[in-house]
Amino acid sequence: MIVGTVVGRLWATRKDVKLNGLTFLVVKPHSYGQDRQEKYFVAADNTGAGIGDTVLVTKGSSARTSISNQQAPIDAVIVGIVDSLDICKETPNE
Repeated sequence: MIVGTVVGRLWATRKDVKLNGLTFLVVKPHSYGQDRQEKYFVAADNTGAGIGDTVLVTKGSSARTSISNQQAPIDAVIVGIVDSLDICKETPNE
């Protein structure tokens, strides 16, 4: 799963009929302090998320199983809105 922030919305009036009724949001994945910047992607929203929300996203075949129409051509779905996220900034000694 991926944690990211919703940074935009996408509207498409012409699309595969199986996508009708779905909301699409643009997500920027969190990089967790890595030097490389992750690329933005579009995800179907299953939670009612909005711009600025931190979200939990599933991709691949798991994404399709989380929506009602499992035949829809989708590879990313927002499955949760994150209330809190704690990340340890230091690696524990091994």
